Order: sequence, then structure tokens, then C-alpha cells
Amino acid sequence: MFPWNKIDTVLLDMDGTLLDLHFDNHFWLQIVPNELSRQRAISTQDAMKLVESAYGKVFGTLEWYCFDFWQKELGLDILALHKTSAGKIKLRQDSMPFLVALESQNKSRILATNAHPNSLALKLEQTDLGLGLDQMISSHETGYPKEHPVFWQHLFKQFSLDPARCLFIDDSEAILHASKEAGVGYQLGITNPDSQKPHKVFHDFPAIGDFHLLLDDLLAK
Repeated sequence: MFPWNKIDTVLLDMDGTLLDLHFDNHFWLQIVPNELSRQRAISTQDAMKLVESAYGKVFGTLEWYCFDFWQKELGLDILALHKTSAGKIKLRQDSMPFLVALESQNKSRILATNAHPNSLALKLEQTDLGLGLDQMISSHETGYPKEHPVFWQHLFKQFSLDPARCLFIDDSEAILHASKEAGVGYQLGITNPDSQKPHKVFHDFPAIGDFHLLLDDLLAK
């Protein structure tokens, strides 16, 4: 699928790419509305409307991913709520074999995530993900989400990368487009970010539902 001899670095999204997105969907679409309903003594339906309205206002911005923003916006202790359901944080079953194979082929593995640093820390604590990475960066360190070109400029500079020799893997087609426009040479989508939901369809990039599909080709190089 890719000319691995022309790829030095693999940039990897976290939620929905290396980790099962089921935790995040469960948290933001069930736990948050339920807690808002309980605290404000409103119906879960009304709480969901409030949440959806708030989400829609900041979708695609850094605030969308920011614990501090949501704590202020909704009046909820987002980190504490995360910890109550942290047992649902899971690595995809195919992530570590792929990360190990990348290491065996001397490919640099850099996590590039929009996750808030508190979310990132909790997920590293709950999984072995950190063992499969060489470097990591949260968009909150740059002040811009991955949807914004400045994020990519910061990333390339921080890790001294040649973007043309990078592969970026993400479950969002919009963010894959942003990486391509920034100069990243290769893109790959993930069709099954949430193990409990139907597969997604990607229109403009190659996409897979299992990292094992890449191993034979990668290890043959």
C-alpha cells in the first residue's frame, strides 16, 4: 500500500486510531449528558440537547478537545468523570503489533493527538500505549488543533521532520486532508475507530480496519 523505503516517520492519531474510540463516544454522549441531567435536575433528553448545542459551537477547534473549556462550559469536573469510567479505555488489538513492527523497521513512531494533556496522561496510565511510541505531542502544546496548518508547522519543526517522508494515520478524513495540505507525504484512514459502531467510508484516502493488513508489506521491506 505504501513505499515504506520512502517513509521515515509514522505519525499516529490516538483516539480511534491506536485506542478504541468507544470510550470517548461513551463518555461524551452518555456519561456527560447523564451527569448534567443529574446535577441540573433536567431530563436526559434536555441535557443531551444542551450538550449537542455546546459541542456544535466549537467542533474542529482546540476548545472541542479541551477539558478546561468543557469544565467551565458545562460546570462538570471532566477529569474526575473520565476517571470513573477509565476501565473502558482500551488499545485496539492490532495497535501494538503494528507499533512493534514499525520499530523493527527503524521507523520513528510519533503520537500526534488533539487529546487534552490530562486525557493523554490518563490513557497512557491505563494502557501500554507509551511502550510503542518514540515521541508524542498534544495539539494543546501548539495552541492549534490538527485541523490547523500551524499545528503541522510546529510538529515538523519540533521533531526535525521531512514531511514528505512521513505517513499520517487518523480516523478523521478532514484531519487527513489537513495533513496533506501541510505537506505530509502519505495518509491512511481507519475505518473502524469505534469497535461498537459500523465501519466508516473514506472517499479521498486509502483506509483499513486492521493494522495487520500492513505488516507483511512493511516487514518485507
